[in-house]
Amino acid sequence: MTLTADRLGRFARHIVLPEVGGAGQVALSEAHVVLVGCGGIGSPVLQYLAAAGIGRLTLVDDDVVDVSNLQRQTIYTPSDIGRPKAEAAAEWVRRFDLGLKVDPVVARLGDDNTRDVLSGADLVLDGCDNFATRLLVSDTCVKLGIPLTTAAIGRFQGQVANFAGHLPGYACYRCFVGDAFDAVDCDTCAADGVLGAMVGMVGTFASMHAMRVLLAGHTVLGEPQFGTLHLIDGLAPSMRPLRIAKDPACRGCNAHGASTSCA
Repeated sequence: MTLTADRLGRFARHIVLPEVGGAGQVALSEAHVVLVGCGGIGSPVLQYLAAAGIGRLTLVDDDVVDVSNLQRQTIYTPSDIGRPKAEAAAEWVRRFDLGLKVDPVVARLGDDNTRDVLSGADLVLDGCDNFATRLLVSDTCVKLGIPLTTAAIGRFQGQVANFAGHLPGYACYRCFVGDAFDAVDCDTCAADGVLGAMVGMVGTFASMHAMRVLLAGHTVLGEPQFGTLHLIDGLAPSMRPLRIAKDPACRGCNAHGASTSCA
């Protein structure tokens, strides 16, 4: 694949970076990312993945836009209230860059559709708001051999990590949280509150982290850091990494096991 003159101009500031370059921009243009959750985390993630020229985006969300979302879900406007988020988000992408392919999926992921939705992706970025879906997405990524970027926020603490549980020796998301949350949702933003700028901080870091994975093997934008959880403290502010050990008994990423967040 080669970049046309208008695409070269659009991504000129990327291309002059040795860590990206022309080869890296082509890789981004050929990448397919599935974004699970088009809410607080998904909004800044989508803005920066689209701005980076990710060639194909699949947007998954079963919720509709509410007036309370506008404080942090920055791709939506009051005219979007009541519309499915996935469709409104896809429309935003089309307005932003006609050169990108975008597919909205207005559905909640479950045992009946997750494999079909995620199949063919180069990376899945999960910013959804419940643990059951996160674990299902993680298990499916392991089965399909797809790297996973996860991002979550609770009040002023954010968590971002890349996982590659399909690779020998690497932990998956289930290794991190265990099985207890398979049917338990996380605390809600409505109950705990959330600062819009904090969600933006976590989402933009997650998009940067996703690009580390997408550019691996093409250029060097740092290591993908699979299995390292980055804890972001918005009050301090500070960030610290934690290494997630592979759980030898994990049913999500071990051959002997059988496997079936808040913005």
